[in-house]
Amino acid sequence: MKKRLVRSKTDRQISGVCAGIAQYFELDPTVVRLIFVVATILGGPGLLIYIVLAIVMPEESSDSVIEKSKNDDIA
Repeated sequence: MKKRLVRSKTDRQISGVCAGIAQYFELDPTVVRLIFVVATILGGPGLLIYIVLAIVMPEESSDSVIEKSKNDDIA
């Protein structure tokens, strides 16, 4: 299965950008969220990048959500 950078439908706080990035790079979503918060607070482009990614990144398809839940049930 090919890896794609998509917004998460299942693990989202606002639009699923951080959870999607975390899934893609196999990180904890909390770490990615903290990076965006720190980048925003320190005067960096964190908020602007988040907004652009929320618009540009496609949302996770329903099929992958179903497949992910099946894999979670097996584990």
